[in-house]
Amino acid sequence: MLLITGTSGFIGFHLAKKLLDEGKEIVGYDVVNDYYDVSLKNARLEILKNYPNFIFYKNDLCDFPSLEKVFKNHKITKVCNLAAQAGVRYSLTNPFAYQKSNLEGFLNILELSKRNQVENFVYASSSSVYGSNKKSPFSVFDRVDNPISLYAASKKANELMAHTYSHLFKMPTTGLRFFTVYGPWGRPDMALFIFAKAIMEGKPIDIFNYGKMKRDFTFVTDIVAGIEASIERNHPCEVFNLGNNNPVELLYFVELIEKELGKTTTKNLLPIQPGDVPETSADIDYSTEKLGYYPKVSVEEGIKKFIEWYKEHPNFG
Repeated sequence: MLLITGTSGFIGFHLAKKLLDEGKEIVGYDVVNDYYDVSLKNARLEILKNYPNFIFYKNDLCDFPSLEKVFKNHKITKVCNLAAQAGVRYSLTNPFAYQKSNLEGFLNILELSKRNQVENFVYASSSSVYGSNKKSPFSVFDRVDNPISLYAASKKANELMAHTYSHLFKMPTTGLRFFTVYGPWGRPDMALFIFAKAIMEGKPIDIFNYGKMKRDFTFVTDIVAGIEASIERNHPCEVFNLGNNNPVELLYFVELIEKELGKTTTKNLLPIQPGDVPETSADIDYSTEKLGYYPKVSVEEGIKKFIEWYKEHPNFG
């Protein structure tokens, strides 16, 4: 049985739904915090709870006894840890949320996975670990010693902790560096949601780094395919990039949203914000070689799919 943490979250929801549709038995675990609209998280969970092969526990990763009970109540053979405190900018003002969830919580599930001899431990890292890396595209073989946010530092710490457990206890671990994931049921704090909402309401939008920001936007179904491949393959100790390998300038991204909404808006061009990097770009050759990972959804197609969903769910965000 597979344990997925963060099942009320954006990526966790999509992964769980895909695997449930395939008939797999899933145990979900999530604290359902209020970092963003809880009604959106609950709506995702309600969809998952309709599956007879889904069991859900509402608890915190930092609650070691509660997490331990999940392992005792079920024969957990594999773990996919997607639960974390997300957000680069939020880490500037709420650092202790990252210490709890991304460090203490991560250690709890790592230790329980070791004690219960799971066959594979897959976890979410982030493209943020590349920090002030000047080389592009970002390769998993690049040094990542210069994080520029506490969020990034916490994700790099996760990779080091997982490596230690693989080395000491021969526990298979795979870290996945996600690159700007977007799509239906996405997070309201992400650029696509923020821009779409503002444009719909006829409000101006802020675009940082004077519009020169580039992001390797990756559609959620491509991310899920990479996660599923990682779960199926019990690599001894690996880290992979899951990106689209096609950086897009933010102004073009906004143009696509405007096109799909049939509206335009005023754009405030501002300096880059602390903790942000001007460009992200994923080198996915190693992921293709080891996981058979090939992103399929273009940014044009992906935004179209998101806007279709957004128009049907105007109350979220």
